[in-house]
Amino acid sequence: MKIGSPKEIFPGEARVAMTPDSALQLQKLGYECLIETGAGKAAGFSDEAYTKAGVTVLESAAALYGSADFIAKVRPPEQSEVELLGPGKTLISFFYPAQNKELLEAANAKGANVIAMDMVPRISRAQKMDALSSMANIAGYRAVIEAGNNFGRFFTGQVTAAGKIPPAKVLVIGAGVAGLAAVGTSVSLGAITYAFDVRPEVAEQIESMGANFVFLDFAGPAQDGAATGGYAAPSSPEFREAQLKKFRELAPDIDIVITTALIPGRDAPKLWLEDMVAAMKPGSVIVDLAAERGGNCDLTVADQKIVSSNGVTVIGYTDFPSRMATQASTLYATNIRHMMTDLTPAKDGVPVHNMDDDVIRGATVTKEGAITYPPPPPKIQAIAAAKPKEKVKELTPEEKRAAEAAAFKAQTRNQFTLLAVSGALILLAGLYAPASFMSHFIVFVLSCYVGFQVIWNVSHSLHTPLMAVTNAISSIIILGALMQIGSGSILVIILAALSVFMAGINIFGGFMVTRRMLAMFQKS
Repeated sequence: MKIGSPKEIFPGEARVAMTPDSALQLQKLGYECLIETGAGKAAGFSDEAYTKAGVTVLESAAALYGSADFIAKVRPPEQSEVELLGPGKTLISFFYPAQNKELLEAANAKGANVIAMDMVPRISRAQKMDALSSMANIAGYRAVIEAGNNFGRFFTGQVTAAGKIPPAKVLVIGAGVAGLAAVGTSVSLGAITYAFDVRPEVAEQIESMGANFVFLDFAGPAQDGAATGGYAAPSSPEFREAQLKKFRELAPDIDIVITTALIPGRDAPKLWLEDMVAAMKPGSVIVDLAAERGGNCDLTVADQKIVSSNGVTVIGYTDFPSRMATQASTLYATNIRHMMTDLTPAKDGVPVHNMDDDVIRGATVTKEGAITYPPPPPKIQAIAAAKPKEKVKELTPEEKRAAEAAAFKAQTRNQFTLLAVSGALILLAGLYAPASFMSHFIVFVLSCYVGFQVIWNVSHSLHTPLMAVTNAISSIIILGALMQIGSGSILVIILAALSVFMAGINIFGGFMVTRRMLAMFQKS
């Protein structure tokens, strides 16, 4: 069997569905790999690199479609490319069957099998084939970079001799893969970042990345992404009104808005309306990652950058992954390779199109002259998010004082108990031990008690910075132990020697940790 990748003919598309590295892996599965000449040039992969990887370079798309049994593409095929398909051939690419019904019918009429990479179900086993997530991760990162390129200020706040520069405020709408990538990039650049999603269970993920989750005062049920195959579902009219009201409150203070909301099989929901754009400050930026599906912003124009009447830049590019073509091609080609691995369980170059497999069935939209879209729900539940933890109620000043008093009483009670037990043991030992031993023993017990209290009550986060203090305490212990070594009692000598040994370990270890910590701040 042969698998080939043609050159993408969509204007501006720089990605390729097969890289030299992925071709090597496909050959291990038993496939012969083909590539159209120049297909990988825009992504940084030369024909020579493919030849070295054992790939046959063909001069035209027609030759490739005629020779290959599997055709791997990035963009949905154009009508001219569908004409090159035929019975027994399998096309693997993004397809968007809900939006491309005529294209779906045309491919089916040619008798070809079509596997839509955008239809891979979001179940745990299919994450390695989830091309939407791979491309969304790149798009989310690139959206922040594009926003920064069009934003006239720093992301992070600065205090300089010339004045104070406030940090930028970024709002990310939608906390899917693209949204979380945008959140991470924005936070790393130093902006004050806010994020909103219809699923409240993602609040913990957002906050763990250093951003602020935008909560809605809405009493209705939260959306369950697991119930919809891991993808977002339409919200109720009441919920929509609540979120629009919240966005109107935020609009005047936000500098950069990045929208990522998409619903499979539908146009992108309108979430950032014209009046919200009008409320933003001049120089603000909106990056609409849903532009290809109509956009989340009222003013979005696909593949264009416009400036509103009040000076807000609205970016509607649809080729964010293609703007990082090398990285995007590598990830997408890996997704394709994993799909082929599932299609070739015996790794003998003989594909098995198993329609009982959740992943293969979910992604297959035409097979052997029949349209198989939409697929049935997967037998395995989609990746479910953990239930959100209940927010801890903040204590009032009175409650804090009461809690501190209770903790003080408990600590005092524990210390009193410890002292009572220690006193009882000393009294018991005094009945039988000689007076010379008891004088040394009492000093030893009190030293242990004082040392324990000094070290244990230091906050754990301060242990390393206060290593010099603990070394000083250890030095006092060593001096005391050395004074006792000269005693005539063999028991005292043994205890003193042990004290010197253990305190010495603490001192040397402390210096090693301190030295290692200081080395982290030294220039290489």
